[in-house]
Amino acid sequence: MPTITLPSRCDRAAAEAVLPSMIASLGSGPLHIDARECTQIGQAMLQLLVSARRSQGGATILPSPVLQDIARLAGLQADLFDGDAA
Repeated sequence: MPTITLPSRCDRAAAEAVLPSMIASLGSGPLHIDARECTQIGQAMLQLLVSARRSQGGATILPSPVLQDIARLAGLQADLFDGDAA
């Protein structure tokens, strides 16, 4: 299972930086995204994470408390996390 570790600041630049790795991982099975260090999350990264979850093979996201809060506020908990991660 390929793993991508997100930086603490997940803004548009970070989303653009990890996009090639996510695309390269498509078809390799489920993607594992380590977001435990995220302290800032922007809309571009949220969109990328939702897309990764919906892609072929899907993705598992290990969220930080900040990402959990942002997902809850945006109504994206079900879209981003498995039942026990949110």
